[in-house]
Amino acid sequence: MNISDPLHYLRKERNLLLNVTDWEMMKALETGSDATALKEYRQALRDLPKTSSPKLDENGELTNVTWPTKPE
Repeated sequence: MNISDPLHYLRKERNLLLNVTDWEMMKALETGSDATALKEYRQALRDLPKTSSPKLDENGELTNVTWPTKPE
């Protein structure tokens, strides 16, 4: 994979955000609490490579991505 590829950076950031919510999903599954909003958020993160057209700006920062909002 080309590290100058914007999709590389999108997937890297997306994976970090998914990892942050892993424990919340496990807790919800263990306790039987409603995780619908969290599941939808995680699916939106997974869909980003298909639904976004990421670009890198002149500073190498990822742009042109609308990140989903993490539920409370």
